[in-house]
Amino acid sequence: MKIRDFKNPPQVNTEDLSKLEVRLSEETLQAVDHAAQTWIKRKKNNEKVVVATGSGPNVHEGVTTLLAELVRLDLVDGILTSSAVVGHEMAGALERVRRVDGVLLGYPAEVLPTDGKVEAALAPEQDLAMMQKYVPLDMELYRRYLETPGNEITKVAGNLAYPTGYFIEKMARHLEVKARAKGVPLEEVAGLAADPRTMLGACARKGRPCLVTVPQLIGSGQVGLAIGDSICLTNRCSRIAHTLSQAGLIIESGVALTQEIHDGPFELYTGHGHWSREMGIQTYTLAEKSLVRIDLDPALKQVWEKERQSQDVGEAIDKGKPKAVSMGVPFRMEMSGFARLPGSLPVLGDLGVVWPLLADRVARGLGIELGFRSYKQGTELGEAIRSYIVNEIRPINPEID
Repeated sequence: MKIRDFKNPPQVNTEDLSKLEVRLSEETLQAVDHAAQTWIKRKKNNEKVVVATGSGPNVHEGVTTLLAELVRLDLVDGILTSSAVVGHEMAGALERVRRVDGVLLGYPAEVLPTDGKVEAALAPEQDLAMMQKYVPLDMELYRRYLETPGNEITKVAGNLAYPTGYFIEKMARHLEVKARAKGVPLEEVAGLAADPRTMLGACARKGRPCLVTVPQLIGSGQVGLAIGDSICLTNRCSRIAHTLSQAGLIIESGVALTQEIHDGPFELYTGHGHWSREMGIQTYTLAEKSLVRIDLDPALKQVWEKERQSQDVGEAIDKGKPKAVSMGVPFRMEMSGFARLPGSLPVLGDLGVVWPLLADRVARGLGIELGFRSYKQGTELGEAIRSYIVNEIRPINPEID
């Protein structure tokens, strides 16, 4: 099945990238260079690269769209993500919405979000016509949404917006039936109907895994529930473990609870998979893998440095001491396995700045031309790219080519 490429996206040139570089410290730029060289080396050795990405800024900054391009170009071989991201990509990644007062539309105040606002998706006619083929829509309600005054903004697609949010939650339950019948994750079925320029769509067309991790399951309402119900937890964890076992490099981008992602119940280096192995279940180890984490939390680097200087994390574990108290820094669970892994590297910086620079370095190092590049939100170029995503990437469509 053909993978549609990006048509005439806003161009990001060398000068634009230089403007991003000055936003990062010299130390962070060195870490970006190190991460790029690791990525290039792993690819030249025909090893796989897997990216674990969260929602929020990854979608807003166009990073998930960039990752779809990297999948298309065989620079990324698998995606681990959240049900929220799946929901957003099912709805088209980013969209324009009008935020209006829900009480004016007749909703009781007690059923509305804390600010009392609901949203109308400013969807083109062809999208509305497609949605109506599969989900009954109240077009009179939608007309009243559009006639109610409110602010218009660009945001992640789906969620509260009518009809896209309602449409994807209904479609998720519809696609769940197909997924269960085939014995595959909902992400796989949804990916074949998703826009090919989303991570979901690109992975499905390349035959690559795009999986929601267990800590990231509950999100996007019925989408997350349908994903969770499509296959059992053991099956999901086994698929994730297989994806990670095949990777030489794992990159984590704006995602929490990653110790339960990159370790999970079948990994040996941190000890979590020890008894699974004793039971005869297939396991894997992170020992020889590279792990890059893009994060803004300075405590991550402090813990990582302490472990390299004096093995503080390992010593705390060995002596049964609370890690946060013994090291004197706020301690998140994912810092433990990350800090102790020999091949780990923290990249402390805004992922909206780091990813365009990292992708550019990798593409140039491998002699590959990127057809799409993300850029920092809030800049003129970044907003042009966000508008491009709004206008080009379409919601899930079972008739898509």
